[in-house]
Amino acid sequence: MGISNKLGFWVLTALVVGNMVGSGIFMLPRSLSEAASPGGVLLAWLLTGIGVLMIALVFGNLAIRKPNLTGGPQIYAKELFKPESQASVLSGFMASWGYWIGNLAGNVAIITTFAGYLSTFFPILTSQADWFTIGGFTLKVGNGLTFIVCTVLLWGTHFIILRGLESAGKLNFAATAAKVTGFLLFIIVGLFTFDKTNIMPMVDTRISDSGQTFGLMSQVNNAALVTLWAFCGLESAVVFASRAKRKIDVKRATIIGLFIALGIYIGISTLVMGMLDQNTLINSEKPLIDAIQTVMGPIGGKVLAAIGLVSLFGSTIGWVMLSAEVPYQAAKQGLFLPAFLKENKKGLPIFSLVLTNGIAQIFIFSTISKSISGAFDFIIIIATLAYLVPYFIASVYQLKLVITGESYNNSKSRMIDGVIATVATIYSVWVIISGTSDLKTFIFGIVLLSSGIFFYGPLNKKHAKDEHELLSA
Repeated sequence: MGISNKLGFWVLTALVVGNMVGSGIFMLPRSLSEAASPGGVLLAWLLTGIGVLMIALVFGNLAIRKPNLTGGPQIYAKELFKPESQASVLSGFMASWGYWIGNLAGNVAIITTFAGYLSTFFPILTSQADWFTIGGFTLKVGNGLTFIVCTVLLWGTHFIILRGLESAGKLNFAATAAKVTGFLLFIIVGLFTFDKTNIMPMVDTRISDSGQTFGLMSQVNNAALVTLWAFCGLESAVVFASRAKRKIDVKRATIIGLFIALGIYIGISTLVMGMLDQNTLINSEKPLIDAIQTVMGPIGGKVLAAIGLVSLFGSTIGWVMLSAEVPYQAAKQGLFLPAFLKENKKGLPIFSLVLTNGIAQIFIFSTISKSISGAFDFIIIIATLAYLVPYFIASVYQLKLVITGESYNNSKSRMIDGVIATVATIYSVWVIISGTSDLKTFIFGIVLLSSGIFFYGPLNKKHAKDEHELLSA
């Protein structure tokens, strides 16, 4: 691998922050207010912050203790079973498959949010005028133009990455620096304009579309899945561990990136609740812009929208890089089809990049028939559940190392890591149970993971062939 594809500490940190603080920061205030009252939202952030910190520590520990296992948290699935066994290969493949699809959905969430904020400058993107009709389907002007914008952003990012991984990483770093500066300014403005009457009552019931009433703890359960979406991307440095200049940078970038993102998320989501009344916030397509416009008028909204576009552009680069890297690294571990190992002259996983973006293009069709907020809500639920399985697997694998004592010489560090892994495992199980309590979501999650079975056959045949050749030698 050329030096141009090696990533330093700050670039890795920017990937972590940039991928976490992506579409979520712009749309989550609305999603959270819909799921829970202000008290439920704050409690969900607290529990999520603790749980995600434990998961971050698990990732950091595994990156140092098992530096040969690179490519993301899903890679640890195969290590839970006997090496090269059917169970090892199948679990590794299924975890990689679900994680890959989750990344694809994450890409689309960011790209569709980009289109939503672009509508601040081009209102025609929200036009509900009829464009044309085919059979019984009528395409709206806004939906059609949004689809075009999303497509251009996806493939424009594709060609930027083809120029080189390090240059794309530096561009992501610049965009991340701009977004962090912009969000800090937003927080300062929000502190001076916060109206506590907007968050009263702190604890109130929430009613679903079907008329079901949710109390505080039910609200926290509903919000937990949404708040976790904010931290999807936490493992970005881990995925690129094999491309890091120093292994210790992976752990440092993960922890520092988490604290930066946590501060931004909690600060902004809390302040927005105090800048807009609950009803306005729940019905907002661009909650941050609507909030800043109440203070600074249309000019403030346009400035924030511009910062948002820079932020989302950088996040798109980071997520496309991450999405292509996942199946490539899985293939290197023998957990994905060998075709994903194909590289171009710059050492980039060209087959994985093209196929990943091709499938993402299919997901983008959701913008043709859904509003931006509708598409976002649907996508983040499916994507977050896809991430939770690898997070759970990484936590369980850390527990396995603690119990067996593998890679440990110090009993004190072993005990501390055991506590961390236990809390991370409990947290992952809690959010999985909360997220799949809805039957529709549960079915979508099962379909998502089980769809990989259709692609497992060729991989299984290859392993059987390799094993036969090894025994015959």
